[in-house]
Amino acid sequence: MANLRWLLAPLSWLYGLGVYVRHSLYDEHILPSFSVPIPTIGIGNLAVGGTGKTPHTEWLVSQLMTHYRVAVLSRGYGRKTHGFLLADEHANARTIGDEPMQIHRKFPDVPVAVCENRVRGVKQLMRQVPDLEVVILDDALQHRGLSCGMYILLTAADNLYITDHLLPWGRLRDLQHRSLAAQAVIVTKCPESMRPIDKRVIDNRLHLPTFQKLYFSHTVFPKIETTATKPLAISGIARPDDFFDQVRRQFPKAECMAYSDHHRFTRRDQQTILAAAAKHDCVLTTEKDYERLLQTDIPTQLGDKLQVIPITVDLRTDAPNLLRQVTYYIDETLRHNKNTKKQ
Repeated sequence: MANLRWLLAPLSWLYGLGVYVRHSLYDEHILPSFSVPIPTIGIGNLAVGGTGKTPHTEWLVSQLMTHYRVAVLSRGYGRKTHGFLLADEHANARTIGDEPMQIHRKFPDVPVAVCENRVRGVKQLMRQVPDLEVVILDDALQHRGLSCGMYILLTAADNLYITDHLLPWGRLRDLQHRSLAAQAVIVTKCPESMRPIDKRVIDNRLHLPTFQKLYFSHTVFPKIETTATKPLAISGIARPDDFFDQVRRQFPKAECMAYSDHHRFTRRDQQTILAAAAKHDCVLTTEKDYERLLQTDIPTQLGDKLQVIPITVDLRTDAPNLLRQVTYYIDETLRHNKNTKKQ
């Protein structure tokens, strides 16, 4: 099967040519790229998903919200609406997307907005949130129309962007050299017991330029509190293996049902899930999946039988250094804007 992937190399080359031309149009200023005065932090990756953008966005929000007026802007992938929308008490996965809804539910006092046009989205946020100080953009590295003041690039430890290939041969949706747009690189999904020498090996392999700072994080799953011995786990996220592996470590006989990322559960899916759930006394799912399940009858039908498992990240000793780098950028930008207004 691995050898057959070489047959996809010509398609990967054609895809890469298209991406290269697009970036060249922005680099040569043929296509416009705008910046805004407010501090903007883009969290993104080069791959098609599964690096942990949403948990890292949530981590950064939790760290900054006590010191700054923070807002989150996302495209709102999978939503059934268009244009700019600011999450309110009527928001759900259909109106703003599953990931923004997850963030909105977790941080109700933080403005969460969606907009396909990131420039328009940031400007609209600035109008609707007058005391806004920082905008965190979830998955904004490929959106060249807006030039963020700071980019944080995520790459999974088991699939570093330097060893990956462009679609459809590999999982990269962007060129490797686009990593140079980031001021910080986080290697995600690291083993909890990662040794310093393992970090040095990755550091040497990435060979980052001096202006980029390297950090490491690992995914945290809470202990699942249930007396069940064979629960049913349901997930429609990119690369759900980590979630399923965690469930199987605690429940070796667990049954797992995987769907595609952002999968919208159909009536047939609901029937399949409920039929499978009838054979188990506990059903486990992620927060992101739960937001989409809420658009079905499944949560009502399952009741307390359904447990939502949060997925968070831990940067351990790297957390203070990353936060120091981020806050330095924010404070310098706010200070510059204040001095500019005085002149």
